Amino acid sequence: MRRIFLWLALASASLAVGQQSTVTRLDGSTISAAEIDATMTRLMKAGEVTGAGIAILNHGKVAYLKAYGFRDKEKNLPLTVDSVMSAASISKVAFAYLAMELVDDGVLDLDKPVYQYLPKPLPEYPKYADLAGDPRYKRITARMLLSHTSGFANWRWMEDDRKLKIHFEPGSRYAYSGEGIDLLQLVVETIAKKPLDVLMQERVFQPLGMTRTSMVWQERFESDFANGYDEYGRSVGAHRWKNADAAGSMQTTISDQARFLQAVMEGRLLKSKTRAQIVSPQIQILSKHQFPTLSDETTDENKSIRLSYGLAWGLYWTPYGEVFFKEGHDDGWRNYAVAFDKEKSGLVILTNSGNGEGIFKDVLETLLKDTFTPIEWEGYVPYDKLPPRPPLKQHKQVAVDGKILDRYVGRYGLPPDLILTVRREGDHLSVQENDEPKQDLLPESETDFFSTASEDVMTFESDSQGKVTAMTLHAEGKDISIKRIE
Repeated sequence: MRRIFLWLALASASLAVGQQSTVTRLDGSTISAAEIDATMTRLMKAGEVTGAGIAILNHGKVAYLKAYGFRDKEKNLPLTVDSVMSAASISKVAFAYLAMELVDDGVLDLDKPVYQYLPKPLPEYPKYADLAGDPRYKRITARMLLSHTSGFANWRWMEDDRKLKIHFEPGSRYAYSGEGIDLLQLVVETIAKKPLDVLMQERVFQPLGMTRTSMVWQERFESDFANGYDEYGRSVGAHRWKNADAAGSMQTTISDQARFLQAVMEGRLLKSKTRAQIVSPQIQILSKHQFPTLSDETTDENKSIRLSYGLAWGLYWTPYGEVFFKEGHDDGWRNYAVAFDKEKSGLVILTNSGNGEGIFKDVLETLLKDTFTPIEWEGYVPYDKLPPRPPLKQHKQVAVDGKILDRYVGRYGLPPDLILTVRREGDHLSVQENDEPKQDLLPESETDFFSTASEDVMTFESDSQGKVTAMTLHAEGKDISIKRIE
């Protein structure tokens, strides 16, 4: 306990929050606070970004920290540096920090097959039953899971049959996978005999002074949190995660992410050789794009920057030395963190907008003079290069008898990974995917309902006896049948 309190004091003392009058960029030039403000204001307006928090680090210190725009556009509430936002996949690098602490403790070996840490064979866990016929799961290690070389798809629900499978020899190529991170979560929780949200508080967040960060939603966040907004500016609400997910459930603030990036730069809490492994190349990346993850399309375009993956962080090289980076992408949230390791300089940006990625290139180039990010591989299209946004389809709500609405109430999905909960909300329905925010479903017929927060349309299906058996999700040109489970 004494060591934790010491770490907390050191972490809090070293953040050095506050704006300097000028910020030094990579090339030695400076940019004033007024110029940063003007740049962010201009880009957010042009890119239709609701809110953004930025932190700029110079030589290991936080030189600039500020929030812009709104955390709640409807209530005209400004975003603050302490507004709780969804980190999305930046959660993965925070979780990796916990895993590497366990490596330091000698209880996790990066190169030991992870199934050997479990009390029963991996396919005997319901979530991993699909792997029963594939012995290659016995070759998967923590190093492969952290470097995204396990062979899994990003998520099994993206598969045609929605089953988990290994697509290539584990360790042989890069393919980003949230499934892999979730498998390592199972292993870590088994080793430590504690749930992930408790472990992250004890081993990462509290020691680093990240006082408004958690893997699950906390009541105290209600005083200052941000809603996410889609590309059309519609609110998708806040992610009030009930269950910790190493791949994406971290709730955090721009202040705490500044603390975290600073800690990774310094290797705080880790042995120097362990920290060095995080930013050591584990696999060269030859894919044309990061997504879709299993595409066979390759390129030599990124060989000059030695694009590769370390342990949970992407890596590339520049005239200023090695760079590590991580993205966060979820409905209504777009985030990015980048650090120049030798310079100990970098930037974190958190946005509560589906348009956030459109300003990343200009933000990096203007505020940091970072012209090296593999923008095309990342899939980031600058706001002024995007094609015209398709007009929203017009729907008309009709009145539907409450008895009919009640027939649709229940749970649909593919347990335990995908659960859609349909509830009655007066004269309409709502649907909630796992722990994500609820979406209202308004009827346009007795069987067809449209979402108020997306372009999704859902059709409820009944058998010959009138029993509701499934819903069909019409989204992105696809019709996906989802069975009723209760």
